[in-house]
Order: sequence, then C-alpha cells, then structure tokens
Amino acid sequence: MTRYLVSIYQPDGPPPPPDVLDPIMADITAVNEELRASGSWVFAAGLHGVETATTLRAQDGEVLITDGPFAEGKEHLGGFSVIEAPDLDAALAWGTRIARALRSLSVEVRPLVDESARTCGPGPGA
Repeated sequence: MTRYLVSIYQPDGPPPPPDVLDPIMADITAVNEELRASGSWVFAAGLHGVETATTLRAQDGEVLITDGPFAEGKEHLGGFSVIEAPDLDAALAWGTRIARALRSLSVEVRPLVDESARTCGPGPGA
C-alpha cells in the first residue's frame, strides 16, 4: 500500500457561516469515518488560520524567521489527510469523495515518498 497526502486548500478569509459550514463538516466527517472503516485512514488534521504561520529559511548561515506563510496567495492549506491506497486510482477515488464533501474547495492528492526504498540522504528539495 502506498501512502498519499490529500491536501485541502481553502480561500483566505473567515470561514463560512454555520448554515454553510455545518453540512460540509458533517459530510467530511462521514468520509473520514468511511476511510477509517476501510482501513485506508492514517491521519488527518485541520490547520489554524494562515495568519498563525511562521516561515523559516536558512540564508547565509543564519535562519531568517518571518511571520506569515511561505507563499502569498488567495488560497492556503487548510487541512490534510494521509491515507493508504493500493494505487493512485484508489487514492483519487478517496480524493474525489473528499472534494465532493468539501463542495468547491480544491483537493490535491500526492503520493508520499517511500522512505523504506531510500538508500541515501534526503531527496531533491530537502
């Protein structure tokens, strides 16, 4: 089984009002329960608002610490799940169910690097 990161992107700004948010949360809770029941659920978490982010970057032997997210945009990472699936098609099927539950939010599915297959050092960009 391969592990996949299912990233959920949401627009900047305040959350929607309860009459909009409550049905979405009920639907995503149902999908998470199905993931657990199937044995595909590994971990999931929501994130605090982008205004709570701190970015650290090594530069000239020092570490520059900046309040705020790494990239500015109209959307930000709002939460994520780590799931296990036999292949990309199965992971995309779960991603599709999550996207439907979240209505118009963007969902990205990406395989995690299999650390047991590594023979030396961190990969590109590490």
